[in-house]
Amino acid sequence: MTVRYNTILVAVDGSDEAKRAFRKAALLAKDHDAKLLLTHIVDTRTFASVEHYDRTIFSEAEKYARDMLEEYERLAHDQGVKDVTLILDYGSPKVKIAKDVAKKHQVDLIVTGATGLNAVERFLIGSVSEHITRHAACDVLIVRTEQVNGNS
Repeated sequence: MTVRYNTILVAVDGSDEAKRAFRKAALLAKDHDAKLLLTHIVDTRTFASVEHYDRTIFSEAEKYARDMLEEYERLAHDQGVKDVTLILDYGSPKVKIAKDVAKKHQVDLIVTGATGLNAVERFLIGSVSEHITRHAACDVLIVRTEQVNGNS
């Protein structure tokens, strides 16, 4: 049985893990001639207390997100991906990615980086990739960190 993906979603946040996930998602999108959705969720929970003191932080985060998405879009096109869509949204990344964005765009594969959170943090708050894996209605590919010997 051959599996074909038509719509692949990858969330980017500027981290090395997200860059590795992007590279894998772009390769899969090209191989499957699939639409690649590049998304960044501005985590509004982090702005709740700061926003009262400095309202420019939110607009700076939004500008950073737009610039980053546009750079990833350019890289995807350079790698031969034909159909790229940018999605900028706000809220909790783990909830938005797994439920809202994936459902709205009929995603059949979510590619995400493994998290670097330690065991205590995962126990207390849970990782984004773990939440996506548990709650997504589609396939999820978790891209691990690169190995020391050069294998990825």
